[in-house]
Amino acid sequence: MAKQRAKPRLGRFGEPAILILLSLSSGTKHGYAIMVDIEGSMGVSLGAGTLYGAIAKLMKLGMIRPLPSEERTRPYEITPEGRAEMATFLETWSPIVRLGEARLA
Repeated sequence: MAKQRAKPRLGRFGEPAILILLSLSSGTKHGYAIMVDIEGSMGVSLGAGTLYGAIAKLMKLGMIRPLPSEERTRPYEITPEGRAEMATFLETWSPIVRLGEARLA
């Protein structure tokens, strides 16, 4: 019998929340820095409404948390729950990506 995999809670591959978790997995960032990182490293442009809507969703799920700041910008960090979700997501999608790469080769 095949091993039952946990399913990611955040859905599909291009979900902005996944991109935010991936960005924050390299360290804390404020909203604009997350947008710049996602566009620069992943080639996806997120609007401010999409970004902050996804940030609110991730905070509600306990996957990221805001850090105290005396600046106007608020930094966010990924939580252990967010790291676990990212790992589940990668475990789910990695075989699919490898299959696609093999079939395109």
